[in-house]
Amino acid sequence: MKKFEEELQKLNVDNKDAITLYREISELAMDSLRERISPPAERNAYYLSIEYLLGRSFYNNLMELGVLDSTKRILAEKGIDINVFEEIEDAALGNGGLGRLAACFLDSAAALGLPLYGYGIRYKYGLFKQKLEDGRQIELPDDWQRYGDPWSVRRENEKRVVEFADFSVTAVPYDIPVIGKRVNTLRLFQAEGSDEAKKISEWLYPPDDTEEGKLLRLRQEYFFSAAAIGELAERHAARYGKNFDAFPQHNALQLNDTHPVIAVAELIRLLTEKYGVPFKNAVNIAKASFNYTNHTVLPEALECWNESLVKKILPKIADIIERLNKIQEKELKALGCTKEEIADMAIYRNGTFAMANLAVYMSSAVNGVAALHTEILKNGLFRNAYRVFPDKFRNKTNGVTKRRWLMLCNPELADLIDKTAGKEWRDADSDYSALIGKTDGITKEFTEVKSEKKRQLFNHIAKHEGITIPNGFLVYAQVKRLHEYKRQFMTAFAIYELYVMLKNKSITNFYPSVFIFGAKSAPSYRRAKAIIKFINEIASLVNNDPEVSDKLKVVFVQNYNVSYAEKIVPGTDVSLQVSTAGLEASGTGNMKFMMNGAVTCGTMDGANVEIVEHAGRENNYIFGATVQEIEALKNGGYNPNAVLAENELHRKAVESLVDGSFSDGGTGEFKELYNSLTVGASWHKPDQYYILNDLESYVNALLAINRDYAEGKVFARKQLENVARSSYFSSDRTIKEYAQDIWHI
Repeated sequence: MKKFEEELQKLNVDNKDAITLYREISELAMDSLRERISPPAERNAYYLSIEYLLGRSFYNNLMELGVLDSTKRILAEKGIDINVFEEIEDAALGNGGLGRLAACFLDSAAALGLPLYGYGIRYKYGLFKQKLEDGRQIELPDDWQRYGDPWSVRRENEKRVVEFADFSVTAVPYDIPVIGKRVNTLRLFQAEGSDEAKKISEWLYPPDDTEEGKLLRLRQEYFFSAAAIGELAERHAARYGKNFDAFPQHNALQLNDTHPVIAVAELIRLLTEKYGVPFKNAVNIAKASFNYTNHTVLPEALECWNESLVKKILPKIADIIERLNKIQEKELKALGCTKEEIADMAIYRNGTFAMANLAVYMSSAVNGVAALHTEILKNGLFRNAYRVFPDKFRNKTNGVTKRRWLMLCNPELADLIDKTAGKEWRDADSDYSALIGKTDGITKEFTEVKSEKKRQLFNHIAKHEGITIPNGFLVYAQVKRLHEYKRQFMTAFAIYELYVMLKNKSITNFYPSVFIFGAKSAPSYRRAKAIIKFINEIASLVNNDPEVSDKLKVVFVQNYNVSYAEKIVPGTDVSLQVSTAGLEASGTGNMKFMMNGAVTCGTMDGANVEIVEHAGRENNYIFGATVQEIEALKNGGYNPNAVLAENELHRKAVESLVDGSFSDGGTGEFKELYNSLTVGASWHKPDQYYILNDLESYVNALLAINRDYAEGKVFARKQLENVARSSYFSSDRTIKEYAQDIWHI
């Protein structure tokens, strides 16, 4: 990278704003990358995902290129603070864990020198920019390209046409380099053509509560899947001729959840129509090429497409899926499956196409993303498929990249690890288990690091939210997508109960604490948006009460994204991972917090189970019902109103929704939240996520943490033990397992 540094030295910075400098420095880096793009290998893996939550590229790419420090130095010599580029916003082309995981995986593969390439959509607008007005979420367009997009390269000569029944669209690829031992690429397709065509890549997750919205979502899924499959098939034919029996030998295709599963039918269509492959052979080729990652057991996330919608715009694809259903039914009958078992595994049922069932049947490997999640898939959601095809199923516990989530966002902690355990851990093939056994000797240094990261976080919050948090506060954080099963609602009740206890002096010696929330709700998810409003009502009460505000504060940060996470994660003491047991597939936020020295306060759910196994239950705070206990509650007539009758504090917290303590502006949304816990709704029983069942043990866990934190060194050692044992949760480990066990690259 000597050339880059030489060109940067020559760069004239006079009278240039941060945006201009950002573009010019990024372009210098891209110029130095052009000759380093790695050619495809003999066998490659391809990751198909509808979202990639990349975060800001500038700092990360300069770090990966090994020039971040020299760039800081050269710019400083020119009178420029490199932090001015923090105003460049994220490419928020994802919603949460699914998209961030995809980004971590690409990073790890490049770092390990593995040929993994990504395919997705180049949305004009990201998810949305969140603004809070009167405590309510307001969605604004996220025009992430307004600063330019210097890290992408448009490949005009590689565009291709994707056909729908009613119109065609041109898919133009943009390549983003993924830097490591190899320089791989993430290829995002932009939709061009008519106004209708352009809509396909305009918005991430358009509302799908109308037929028009559903059709647009279906078009998106087919658009990028068909563009990717068309490209891979064409590349294979150019290199190996029409011998497509060899296609699986050279291509491993990973379906990231159900969104790209339509690619299975598209490969069969393309092979039979364009390349003359017999249908039966095409099915076998597809089965040998695809693999499927399941990310959730929630029914609403397991896509089922109405047959009439698919036939309306993709009639050939609909016909192929129906044929696959008949082939599967015949095969299952021959294997002795009952009618009930066949119905459970059916690809086509009740006028809909079950995409998860299609993925399971047509994939070589099916994996969950945490040990507990995979067992739930095998014994619950896909129990019949597991009985018939047990060899397909395996676990691949998620991970996060230590480069962005430790080296980049917490260089102070990275330096401490260097001094304590050596620098070898920074290599992709290494970890920092050498820290084990050495944590007692560095608690003081670690506490100083954590204090500095808190100071940086509090300054960031003061600047962006206008809320001042005194130095030294204990930091609890719950930052993730806003969904009922993730139970931010329960945390809100817990905070309210702490507030009441502080007011009535039933708890004393409470260590000053701040609860930080960061979350976006889907625009049409009314109940989740009401929870955001409720949290902000509590924040207003707590923060404006002089009797309490020196002991307790609440902050709901606006527009939570990767860059905000890079501030929150290193500055947090306690990671709140409180989902209803059995519903969080894995979680990756829990891993980022662990890696940066936060203890987990959580349920035995998702990857929390493995975090406790690796770091020790004594170094974390586990509460609430287990999966087995939740099942017993489901079958045993759980009554949340009985819980309220027995616990005055819980009753006061829940009734605050309707007793005038807080205002929802006359919308009735707080009454609806109250009813969701006490009455239920047409589609669920009261308190379907068992908030009131777990609330008391949650509050007790928060108080136990508060007491332990006051002991200083003892708590710091718990935090350091989490850092030392977090190596397992590196996405480098996860990708090695995919490469060896599934992709064979």
